[in-house]
Amino acid sequence: MLGIRHLLGLCVLALSTSVAAQSVRVKDVRISESSDRTRIVLDLSDSAQHKLFTLANPNRVVIDLSQSDFALQGRSLPGGRGAVVNIRGANREDGSARLVLDLAAAARPKSFLLPPSGSQGYRIVVDLMAPGVQASGRSAGKPTVVKTAPQSNSLRDLIIAIDPGHGGKDPGARGHGGLQEKRAVLEIGRRVAALVDAEPGMRSFMTRKDDRFLKLQQRMNLAQKAGADLFVSIHADAFTDRRVRGATVYVLSEKGATDEAARLLAQRENEADLIGGVDIRGKDDTLASVLVDLSQNASLEASIEVGDLFIGELARIGKVRKSRVQQAGFVVLKSPDIPSLLVETAYISNAQDENNLRSVQYQQRLARAMLSGIKNYFYANPPRGTTVAELSREQRLARQHVIRRGDTLSEIAQRYNVPVARIRSENHLNSNNIRVGQTLRIPPTLDI
Repeated sequence: MLGIRHLLGLCVLALSTSVAAQSVRVKDVRISESSDRTRIVLDLSDSAQHKLFTLANPNRVVIDLSQSDFALQGRSLPGGRGAVVNIRGANREDGSARLVLDLAAAARPKSFLLPPSGSQGYRIVVDLMAPGVQASGRSAGKPTVVKTAPQSNSLRDLIIAIDPGHGGKDPGARGHGGLQEKRAVLEIGRRVAALVDAEPGMRSFMTRKDDRFLKLQQRMNLAQKAGADLFVSIHADAFTDRRVRGATVYVLSEKGATDEAARLLAQRENEADLIGGVDIRGKDDTLASVLVDLSQNASLEASIEVGDLFIGELARIGKVRKSRVQQAGFVVLKSPDIPSLLVETAYISNAQDENNLRSVQYQQRLARAMLSGIKNYFYANPPRGTTVAELSREQRLARQHVIRRGDTLSEIAQRYNVPVARIRSENHLNSNNIRVGQTLRIPPTLDI
C-alpha cells in the first residue's frame, strides 16, 4: 500500500512539473483603432505576466511575456494600423515571447490583463494614446512596469546586416539529400533577423529576403548604405569527404585587408565618405593610407572578437570544426569600416549536418546562438549614440533563464560563462538543486 501511495505521489509530482514547464501560448494578435486610441489584443492560452516599455528613435513599444511563446497556428501577425506602422514578434531563448510595435510617432501605452469571459480566454490589452490623452481601462492584474529609454534625438538603433549567401542562379552547395545551400541559409538568415528585430535598440537589414542573385560586391555595398554596425554572411560549407562536419567562422585575412586597402586607395578620387564618414578624397597618399589602414585594422580586430564569441555560442549547440576564428580573403568581408564575419553554419555535404540544416528547431538554435554572439559583443562594446549604449546598465545586463527539463546548474553556468557560485549567490540558492519552470537571474558576465 505504501508503495502505491509513493508511486501516486511521484505521478502527481511529475504531472505538476510537466505543467510548470508548459509555456503560455500567444494564440492570436489583433489590432483595432478608434478616434482616441489604437488597441492591440493578445489572445492567450492562460494567464501570463508581462512587462511593457517604450523606446525612441525610432518610436517603439515592446511587450515581454514571461514563459510564453507565439503559437499562431499558421496565422501571421497583423499589419500596421492607426498609431502602429508594423508589428514584429519572436520567441526568445530565455523562454519569453516579445512583441514589438513600430510606431508612426510617440504614444503613451497602457496595458492590462483581462480574465476569461464568455468564449474569450485570457487577453492582454495594450492601448496606445497620443501624449496627453487620458486613458480609460481596467487592470485585472499587477500594475504594468513601464520603462522608457532616454529621450534623445541623436540615439539610433544598432543595425545588423544579415547576408544569406548565394541565391537565384547561384544555388551554392547541395547536400546528398538534395538540400540547396541558398535555401537553408535564407531560412536561417530570416530567423536571425527576426530575433535581432525583437531586441530593444537593434534592427536587422537583410541583403536578400528572397531567392535572388547578388554579386559579392553588391552585398557589401548594400550593408554600407544601410549603415550596418556588423555584417554577418551565412553559408553552409561542402567538402569531398562527407565525414567532415561542424561550423566554422571566418574573418578577412590580413593579406586580403592589405589588398583591399590598396584597391580603395587606387580609386579614392571616386569615393566619398569612404571610411566611416571620413572622406579621403584630396588627401595625400600617406595620410589616405594611414586612414584606410587604421579603419581596416579596427574593423579586423572587432571582427575577430565577434567571431570568437560566435564560436563560443555555436559550440554550445553543436560541433565546431575550428575552435579559432579562421582568416581568408573573402570578397564579401572586405568592407573597410564594418566588422564582418562569414559563418559556415555546417557542412551540407555531411548527412547529419544536412539533416540539422533542414530542421526548423536547429535553424532556430543556430539563430539564437548568433544573436547571443551579437549581443555579447555589443553589450560589452556599445557604439556611442546608440540606444544600446544609453540603456541603463541594469537593463543591458539583466538576464533570466527558465529551467527546462534536463537543465543542470553547471551547464547553465557554462552557457552564460558565469561561475556556478555567482548564480547561486544571485538567486539565494543553498545547493545546486533546481526545478523545471524555475526562473533564475543570471548575473552579468562582464562588468561594463
